[in-house]
Amino acid sequence: MAKQHRGRERRTGRSGQATAEQAQVKTSGAGRSKSSAGWLDEHFSDPYVKQSQIDGYRSRASYKLLELNERDRLFRPGQVVLDLGAAPGGWSQVAAQLVGDAGMVVASDILPMDAVAGVRFVQGDFTDNDVYAAIVDALEGRPADLVISDMAPNMSGMAAIDQPAAMYLAELALDMAQQVLKPGGTLVAKVFQGEGFDAVLQACRQQFRRVVTRKPEASRARSREVYLVAQDLKQGPE
Repeated sequence: MAKQHRGRERRTGRSGQATAEQAQVKTSGAGRSKSSAGWLDEHFSDPYVKQSQIDGYRSRASYKLLELNERDRLFRPGQVVLDLGAAPGGWSQVAAQLVGDAGMVVASDILPMDAVAGVRFVQGDFTDNDVYAAIVDALEGRPADLVISDMAPNMSGMAAIDQPAAMYLAELALDMAQQVLKPGGTLVAKVFQGEGFDAVLQACRQQFRRVVTRKPEASRARSREVYLVAQDLKQGPE
């Protein structure tokens, strides 16, 4: 595995998995907008949110990854997995369960994340050389079988800002995957349909032999988010 990270501009953004509970959104009191009240009503009536509370998952996003795995057979016992934009840990929980005790899961986020059993966590921006080195150390120098990324930027509501930021995070995930994946490895990355999507899709097709676009049922219908499942990396890290 390459020890020196190829430098890139620092990203701005955060994991796309943060929940209303983590953000400590107030559900009562004067001054709450109609839009925020509607979001909260939708959130807490969401069947995936309810099921995540029953199953002990930290995020409804866990079910997106479970669906992707059912469709594309992403996980196997004993795999090495890197989870980018991991907080609050819903995808890491799924990964740790599916790779088992013989596997390894390393998670990273610029946000803090409570410990997940069987997961090694590195906090920081992985485009920073020191953070990248800490991730490599956590992987114990082993190439990864699978890189998963549910990263999304902080949404401003302005497409001209949000879409390029989202695509940039997808590019960073692809760049990281090229550095840490073994030949034949797999990348799963959140992307958003719109400007820049075709370029990211084409970049994945240049590096992987099989690339498909998935829209899990757990992904809200109105959301432009989809997931690129890129399998069989043509060339691993130097």
